Amino acid sequence: MSRLDKYLWAIRVFKTRSDAADACKSGKVKVNDMEAKASREVKQGDTISVRKVNVIFQFRVVAPVENRQPAKLVEEYAINITPQSELDKLNVPRETLHLVRERGTGRPTKKDRREMDDLIENLWDEE
Repeated sequence: MSRLDKYLWAIRVFKTRSDAADACKSGKVKVNDMEAKASREVKQGDTISVRKVNVIFQFRVVAPVENRQPAKLVEEYAINITPQSELDKLNVPRETLHLVRERGTGRPTKKDRREMDDLIENLWDEE
């Protein structure tokens, strides 16, 4: 058996074990639809849900693993069962707003910054 944080790190869901442990502490990781601590033991057949940004990834445990695996071998230990509707959220275009200032005017003053912030805030309020 393997600890949850170690397992998520080993199958490359998180870059570090501490990132995986932090996600568990903040309630972003569930095992079989229940919030789980980083020290929880992972067993074959468990379903793990991980919320990253605005997407909830789901994995089914094929076999527990202790060591970090190469990307090619991850499928031997976990199956990605994330629904397509969640994966589609990754491709949603992000709206950006770019303010243009005249060349040579230098850095904005506090007053300029407040005016720009008010403009952006008013644009969001209208939507």
